[in-house]
Amino acid sequence: MSTNALPPHLTLLYRGPLASCDYDCPYCPFAKRRDTPRTLRADRAALERFTDWVTDDAAHPGTRISVLFTPWGEGLVRSWYRATIRRLSHLPHVERVAIQTNASGRVEWLADCDLDTAALWTTYHPGQVTHERFAAKAHRLVELGVRFSVGVVGEPGHLSAARRMRAALPDHVYLWVNAAEGRHYTDAEAAAWQEIDPHFHYSRTPHTSLGLPCRTGDSVLSVDGDGNVRRCHFVDAPMGNLYDGSFAARLGPAPCPRATCDCHIGYVHLESLDLYDVFRGGVIERVPATVRAPLPLAPAETTRNGHRRQG
Repeated sequence: MSTNALPPHLTLLYRGPLASCDYDCPYCPFAKRRDTPRTLRADRAALERFTDWVTDDAAHPGTRISVLFTPWGEGLVRSWYRATIRRLSHLPHVERVAIQTNASGRVEWLADCDLDTAALWTTYHPGQVTHERFAAKAHRLVELGVRFSVGVVGEPGHLSAARRMRAALPDHVYLWVNAAEGRHYTDAEAAAWQEIDPHFHYSRTPHTSLGLPCRTGDSVLSVDGDGNVRRCHFVDAPMGNLYDGSFAARLGPAPCPRATCDCHIGYVHLESLDLYDVFRGGVIERVPATVRAPLPLAPAETTRNGHRRQG
């Protein structure tokens, strides 16, 4: 399969070498790292190479592209991530470009983006930022006309802060809740989070995925800083390289090789779930198509395990 036979639309989840973050969340194993100047230079060079590939029509003729940046660290405090999002947002073949961020940095730069294309997946971390500061940032994003979601990790100590933030946000701004790593929720505990996030039941327990059809590896790919392509962040088997086109030969529908999937950026692409309908038009930035009433709780089936980014 040549790059001329790429699918009509590709979603790329990009994660470069960047691992530094300005927050120190106790539930995140990547918190408060400091990257060396060498790592930062490598991250910038890798991001610029990736951006050049997305920009180059000849590399993917006729294919529309969406990009979600999923850095382990905080990207928007680095000028090259802001510049990349601005640049990609103005390309006619880029359908959406978004980034996972704690929204600690300035946001005025977004006014220079095409806001029909650029979006943010933001996470509110109580204990790292005051309610007032984060709420003010969210309201400024609304004023600028930015599409964004707000999220919180479902730690017991975050419940009152999440309720307060939900009350402070405009109704059209979705506040999602990620189940905390390794936590089993009773029905009563889950119901409290479900009142805040009507889609919390998708995050509550891992999804059985082994052998099920998934869009990853076909129309959704994970790309690292060297251009190595995998079907998703949670499957290590390489598919080839983005820059030499070798990944294209392995594109196509294939069942999930993992027993379970417990992270939104993975299970949102499972065809057995209805999440492309739930998030229609906002899969990348985790913005639902409509605001829906809370759904009945499904009984808990498993406890979560394994390593997962919380946000």
